[in-house]
Amino acid sequence: MAEFDVDLFVIGGGSGGVRAARIAAGYGARVMIAEEYRMGGTCVIRGCVPKKLFVIGSHFRHEIEDAAGFGWTVPPATFDWPTLIANKDKEIARLEAAYTANVEKSGAQIVKSRAVIEDKHTVRLLENDKKITAKYILIATGGAPNHGAPIPGIEHVISSNEAFHLTRLPKRIVIQGGGYIALEFAGIFAGFGSDVTVIYRGDNILRGFDEDVRAHVRAEMEKQGITILTGCTVAKVDRHREEFTTHLSNGSSLASDQVMFAIGRHPAVANLGLEKAGVAINPRNGGIAVDHFSKSSVDSIYAIGDVTHRFNLTPVAIREGHAFADTVFGKREVQVDHANIPTAVFSQPEVGTVGLTETEARAQFSHVDIYKTTFRPIKATMSGRDTRVLMKLVVDGSTDRVLGCHIVGDAAAEITQAVAIAVKMKATKADFDATIALHPTASEELVTMRTPTARHVRQAAE
Repeated sequence: MAEFDVDLFVIGGGSGGVRAARIAAGYGARVMIAEEYRMGGTCVIRGCVPKKLFVIGSHFRHEIEDAAGFGWTVPPATFDWPTLIANKDKEIARLEAAYTANVEKSGAQIVKSRAVIEDKHTVRLLENDKKITAKYILIATGGAPNHGAPIPGIEHVISSNEAFHLTRLPKRIVIQGGGYIALEFAGIFAGFGSDVTVIYRGDNILRGFDEDVRAHVRAEMEKQGITILTGCTVAKVDRHREEFTTHLSNGSSLASDQVMFAIGRHPAVANLGLEKAGVAINPRNGGIAVDHFSKSSVDSIYAIGDVTHRFNLTPVAIREGHAFADTVFGKREVQVDHANIPTAVFSQPEVGTVGLTETEARAQFSHVDIYKTTFRPIKATMSGRDTRVLMKLVVDGSTDRVLGCHIVGDAAAEITQAVAIAVKMKATKADFDATIALHPTASEELVTMRTPTARHVRQAAE
């Protein structure tokens, strides 16, 4: 008789947990995975995938407007929000079914229940109060929207979760936040015709991104009619039947049909039984504390993805889940390299970035060269749209190594994915220069910028 019911019990059926379950099962492990909501997790069900579908849908408004400059006469277009929602739901249901089928094909067993940890080798299924013993437990519960400190009227505020299921498109919406989710939904709603106001407490949006990117995105969004108010926060929300009044910390107020908060996400660690099992929380970020192999303070319990609050990106969770399965069940130690992770903001305009910002590079290296250009994309020369692309390379002036690449404009994410390979391989600016340009493209600018626009040399301390 086996000592444990299963070799691996995974809590959370998102991208990271599913990858870990499938790979572990492929190594011959007996695997059970519990998901209390829907297979696919945040990214598939209420995150990256439906968001990208919404972004694509909202961008058609620009395409229709731009068509006139190329000789097209397009009849007045109309948009139907319920059709978008219905088609999105259909696609998400298809993806959920695919996730479920792939897990089952791997040999892992899915249980539809919330699972909590009883001890270092036992979980309890709340659906039927059944206890399952496991040699290893993997926590992959992800994160959840965080509305911040309680304010009067917080119950009237929606998060991105609810935004995917609104029954009607708001004519006016107030969005608090200045990061990925806030700006992406600002572009989405504006693209569909809503009047959008973004509220952010800092001095500028996209904290942590390169300063040129932050300034460029803000200017481009404001050109599109999106109002961005910085240096203030939402202090109170009043509801008047189907309308809302948002009171700001600067004393002003805004009327809208919807109020959305996108100020961050917190690790989903509550009520999992972590304290009972002795699993430590990282005091710096509130996520589960883990080592380089995603092992928690308890030898038999591991955690991956957003619940660790390291790098909250779906591909990172997938890579961590795969590395966990390789290490524990494949009998070969695999550490995830978290350096130079490419990331994108599907705002409008789009942002793609990999490596160090100019500020980060100047803090770490004595000689930093900057190559930067802004230009009107070829499409805009015919459409007449007032928009510009930003491309920027951050280079170590001593070794010529490209430390970072930052792009704002159409297809920024697609370009950055390819450039990330070069950055990861420690390519030099000379390698970029030696690459023949692909013309006419926007990305050819990355290999034709010859002269630094700025050079920063830090004097050695006397």
